[in-house]
Amino acid sequence: MDTIQHLYNLCDFNSPFNTQESWDNSGLNIGSYTQDFEQIYLALELNWQIAHTMSPNSVILTHHPLFFKSIKNFDFTSYPANLASILIAKKCALIAMHTNFDKSHLNEFFTQKILGFEDFKQDGLMCWGEIASRPLESLVLELKAKLKLKYLRMSQTSEQVSKIFVICGSGFSQIATIAKIAPNDGLLISGDLKYHDAMIAKTLGLNLLEIPHYESEKYFTQIFDSILKNAGCQAIIADSKNPITYL
Repeated sequence: MDTIQHLYNLCDFNSPFNTQESWDNSGLNIGSYTQDFEQIYLALELNWQIAHTMSPNSVILTHHPLFFKSIKNFDFTSYPANLASILIAKKCALIAMHTNFDKSHLNEFFTQKILGFEDFKQDGLMCWGEIASRPLESLVLELKAKLKLKYLRMSQTSEQVSKIFVICGSGFSQIATIAKIAPNDGLLISGDLKYHDAMIAKTLGLNLLEIPHYESEKYFTQIFDSILKNAGCQAIIADSKNPITYL
């Protein structure tokens, strides 16, 4: 495997790009399909340190796309053009696997292997299932211990839960949809909880549990490294550190 097209095809085979959400920008963000590459990097996302340490003629596979919105100017002093310009100067490419990978691998891995809900199934962007009704507080404490986190934020509307929905990253935009499926005994686990999300969920009877965005998606490199090894490829796992610090 020595061209971007070959690597892109491998990505597409394992996690089809045509399954991504309409607003997403998974796929080839930088580079051309015909260019050769000498090294593969894996990272949750491209940052300043990774861009500078990548060797020339390389390709990086990320979970988060570098470009989400249309760019009206390519200012080298502002994000994301500042990072893109470094890769372009080095003749490096970037392929992103975002919501397509959430649906094919990441949500299910996080739900089953990390949170321990082994019988839950993937349905669109969410992984969900039913459990024997249990106190919400004890469940949250159990998950906090599994994730080795000091704090978890939640919005509680009921004492007991029996239906659980997991969306890696940022999924609280699905509150209204999930509340219709599980009124009064449902729990949505996702990241980037906002004040007004909690207010909406309170009125709809849906419990919310926030697991920080980074904590639910950091397994991308581990999962895709296994895919590459099975295909006979080697990659360098670059350290995408959580940009948020807790004091």
